Amino acid sequence: MFCVRENPEQTFYWFFEATCPVARDRDPGVQFQFPEDFSDEESCQTLPRFCFPYDIQKVRDGVAVQHFTFVLTDLEGSQRFGFCRLTTSTHTCLCILSYLPWFEVFYKLLNNLADYLKKGQMNEMKALLAALYKQPIPLMSGSVTLQMHQVLDENCYQELKKTKTNKKNLIPYFIAPDPRSLPSIPENRNLTELIVAVDAGNLLQLETALVQQQHTYKLDTRCAVLTSCVHALSAVLYPMYWQHIFIPVLPPHLLDYCCAPMPYLIGVHTSLSERVRGRALEEVVILNVDSNTLETPFDDLKRIPSDVVSGLKLCLKRQAVSPGCGVSRAFLKAQALLFGGYRNALQCQQDGEMLFNEAVFLEHKSSSMRHFLQSAVHLQFFKQFIDSRMDILNKGKEPGDLFEEEIHNCDTTEGEFLYMYKFFNFSL
Repeated sequence: MFCVRENPEQTFYWFFEATCPVARDRDPGVQFQFPEDFSDEESCQTLPRFCFPYDIQKVRDGVAVQHFTFVLTDLEGSQRFGFCRLTTSTHTCLCILSYLPWFEVFYKLLNNLADYLKKGQMNEMKALLAALYKQPIPLMSGSVTLQMHQVLDENCYQELKKTKTNKKNLIPYFIAPDPRSLPSIPENRNLTELIVAVDAGNLLQLETALVQQQHTYKLDTRCAVLTSCVHALSAVLYPMYWQHIFIPVLPPHLLDYCCAPMPYLIGVHTSLSERVRGRALEEVVILNVDSNTLETPFDDLKRIPSDVVSGLKLCLKRQAVSPGCGVSRAFLKAQALLFGGYRNALQCQQDGEMLFNEAVFLEHKSSSMRHFLQSAVHLQFFKQFIDSRMDILNKGKEPGDLFEEEIHNCDTTEGEFLYMYKFFNFSL
C-alpha cells in the first residue's frame, strides 16, 4: 500500500518524452510535453534525470522496452509517481507524473502513447492526453474504468462488454485498481516480479530488515524488475507505511543518498553498483535481484517471534506459485499477529477521547512477542500507524480496512492458538 494524496485533482500532472543524454555530465532533453504550457522549472530540470537511472556509458543495449516507476515525496508526505516507458532502440523514455498509484493503468497508457508516436498520430495522442488530463477522478470505491469522454464503474463496464456495442467505442479504456483489495498474482505486476525473483528465505530477511528499519538497497540490471521489487516490498508492510527514504530506482546524480544516516529503501541499477560500494556506507542489507543473493550484517529474523516467522515462511512457500492474493494474505496475517493487539490497548477517557496505552499493549503472554513489541513501539511507522488509528477513532469513526478485518478474524476464532493454526494451514 502507498501513502497517497486523498482526492487528487487530476489523473496526471505532466507527460513528457525524454531523450538519453550523450554523456554523464549532460542532462536528458525533452522532445515533447503535455500540457504544452507546463512550466514548473524544478520539475523540468530534475525529473527527466530519473528516466535514465543507470550509467549511460556502460549500458547501451538491454531489454527492448521496460516499464518502471520512480517516486517523489511532497512536503505533505504524499507520494507522486513517475511512470516510465524506456525504449532501448530509440534511447527515449516516456514519463507521466501522477499522484495515483495505478501502475498497470499508466503502463498501458504509455504503451498507447508510444504506439501513437511510432505511427506519427500526434493528434490522437494529444486528444487522449487532453481527455485524461481533464477527467475528474471518480470518488467511488472499487475499480473504475477511465475512457476518453466518460467514466464507468466496473459493473457497468462488464455489462457493456456483454452487449453488441462496437468495441471501438470502448477503446482506449483504463481499469484502475480496487484500493480495497489485496495485491494478487499475476494481476499485480510488482508483487509477481518480487515473488518470481526472490525466494521465501530472502524475502523474509528483507521484510524483517524493513520492519527493523535497516538501510536496504537492491541491485538489478533491469529497471522494471528493480522498481517492481522495491514497490512490492513496501506494499507488503501494510497496514504500515515506509516512513523513510524511498527511491525505487536511484539516478546517478543521487548516489550520495546511499550514505544517508537514516533508514532507506533504494533500488540501484547494477551498472552503478561499483560507484555505490565505493562510498562510505553504513551497515547495509543488499539484495542482488539478478542472482537472488542477500548480504546482511544483521540477524533480524531472530527479533521476530519464531512462530510468526515459521508460519509466514510456510505460507510463502505454498502460495508463491499460486495465482490470487495468497502471498498478500500471508503477510497481512503476520502483521495481524504482530500488531493486531493494539486494539486491546485502547482506552476511553472520561471526556470520550480514545488513547493508546503502551504498557497494556506490551503485556503480552508470549515472552518473544513482548521482546519484539518493546522494540517495535519505538519504530516510526508504528507510531504513525497508532496516530492515524487514534485520529479515526477520535472522529467517532471505526477503521474499516483489510487489517481491521483480519484482526476481527483473529478475535472471533477461538483465540490466538486457533488463529495460528489457521495461519499455518490456510492454504491447504
